[in-house]
Amino acid sequence: MNIKIAPSLFAANHADLTGEIKKIDGAEYIHVDVMDGHFVPNFGIAPHIIKAIRPLTQQVLDVHLMITEPVRYVDVFCDAGADIVTVHVEADTQENIHAALDKILAKGKKAGVVVKPNTPAEAILPFVDKCSMVLVMTVEPGFGGQKFMEHMMPKVTAIRALLDKHNPTCELEVDGGVDLNTAVTCVKAGANVLVAGSSVYKAEVPAECIQQMRKLGQEAAK
Repeated sequence: MNIKIAPSLFAANHADLTGEIKKIDGAEYIHVDVMDGHFVPNFGIAPHIIKAIRPLTQQVLDVHLMITEPVRYVDVFCDAGADIVTVHVEADTQENIHAALDKILAKGKKAGVVVKPNTPAEAILPFVDKCSMVLVMTVEPGFGGQKFMEHMMPKVTAIRALLDKHNPTCELEVDGGVDLNTAVTCVKAGANVLVAGSSVYKAEVPAECIQQMRKLGQEAAK
């Protein structure tokens, strides 16, 4: 299993995003949290910020839309420079989530779905054929620095089994409370993409934290 690290810009110093992106240039992905103050009670990074940071890196921009009715805005985020756009299955009707995924794919981007902690693994099934990524929240979405929910691991394992059956190349990402200890737990459960915010940006040397997390993940995946 190829373990990838996706540091979250939500935990970065937004007054110096150029410098903060340089700190994590050893990561495969950059995770970008978008929040609308409605689907979750907080606000995140807007499309113009994604457009501004796009020229700063060749890394994959992994854009996580925590917004209501994402079908209205997925085109905007694709055009801003996202490489992967994930939408919450809880954010709209099944029909409209399909429409959002179709719009992302029509833009030539990779699409995915996200499930909150209380959403069952089976909720991904209507969409799995269109997904390059499934994201499992291991905290309640909307705020950084929360405690990792280890009881989400059976769901990660269940989703990995569903993906192995229906879409084996689809990546399985976890987001929330991921650090050097919980990263191993997530990989053992079946995840291969680790979103890490506070643990990376609060590390003395973020690049070393990324390398160590990847190494621990690769060892756990053996």
